[in-house]
Amino acid sequence: MGPVRGFGRTRGRRTAVATALVCAVVTGVIVTPGVAHADPSPPQRSLEDVHREVEDLYRKAESATDAYNAASEAQSRQEKSIVEIARSVTAAQARMTRLKNQAGALARSQYRAGGMPDGARLFFDAAPDSFLDGVSLAHKGEQATRGLLAQVAATQKKLDGYAKAADERWKKLAGERKKKEDAKKEIETRLKDAKRLEERLEEKERERLRRIEEERAREAQRAWLATEAVKTVTLKEAGTSASASGSASPASTTEGGRAVAFATAQIGKNYVWGAMGPDTFDCSGLTLRAWEAAGRAIPRTSQEQWRLLPKVDVKDMRPGDLVIYFKDASHVAMYVGDGTMVHAPRPGRQVTLAGAGSMPILGVVRPG
Repeated sequence: MGPVRGFGRTRGRRTAVATALVCAVVTGVIVTPGVAHADPSPPQRSLEDVHREVEDLYRKAESATDAYNAASEAQSRQEKSIVEIARSVTAAQARMTRLKNQAGALARSQYRAGGMPDGARLFFDAAPDSFLDGVSLAHKGEQATRGLLAQVAATQKKLDGYAKAADERWKKLAGERKKKEDAKKEIETRLKDAKRLEERLEEKERERLRRIEEERAREAQRAWLATEAVKTVTLKEAGTSASASGSASPASTTEGGRAVAFATAQIGKNYVWGAMGPDTFDCSGLTLRAWEAAGRAIPRTSQEQWRLLPKVDVKDMRPGDLVIYFKDASHVAMYVGDGTMVHAPRPGRQVTLAGAGSMPILGVVRPG
């Protein structure tokens, strides 16, 4: 019998189907005819989502920067304290050496006297006047000996105290160094993540991201300027400006004015975390140096500036005051008047002027 017509073609089709099924099983994908399958890749995030994530990363980096700066300050204090303790130990050891020399001289004097107690030698003294004089001298000698021994004991106690204090300071120093290193690692991680996220965007998307950031800041500023407290500030500033025509002293002669003059002179310089000038600044480094130029020392970090400096109401704000931002007080700027502040924003940005209400305000403090 001859071959069945069409059998070869049928067998070929079956072989192809079987091969396709095997491939499907191996790859884990079975395509059903007529059924559409969605692209397994995740959906693209909107630029608004990217903006929020980038801002969150920079905020966390700035908060870690404050922790880094605080640890740096504490480390510096501990190092100075250890140096002071070392100086005190040197002085105490020198005093101990002198006291031991005095004690040795006293012991040698007693030895030359025959080793007889003063009371016994006085008993054998035949002359009454000499006896009375000897009693007085012996009493003074006993007082001097007791005083010398007391000084030796007190000095030794001081040395023991210094040793304990130095040990505690070294432990604290090690702790602050660990905090500083941990904060540095967190900063670098957050900044690297933010940079990587931004670099994934095309140039036109990065430009749109910048515009979103600027628009959000403008919206926040408009809302802040509409508040009654800020209207009070601007009215006061307008009144001061009007009354200043003539013989009134310019603002630049005040401490706040000098601080503002310094801060605004840094416009265009890059933000670098942990930097305090003269070429780069972080946010609190800028305010620290500005008030230092005005003749007043203030704390290093924005959190310490918020905690330790006198607080003022927004309605009483004036140029030179420091505006503290976010619930964790992780950012600080300087108010320059007319609803504007100067600040070092974040990595990748430069010292610039911006609306004082463009970020969530925690409060205002006044160094001067």
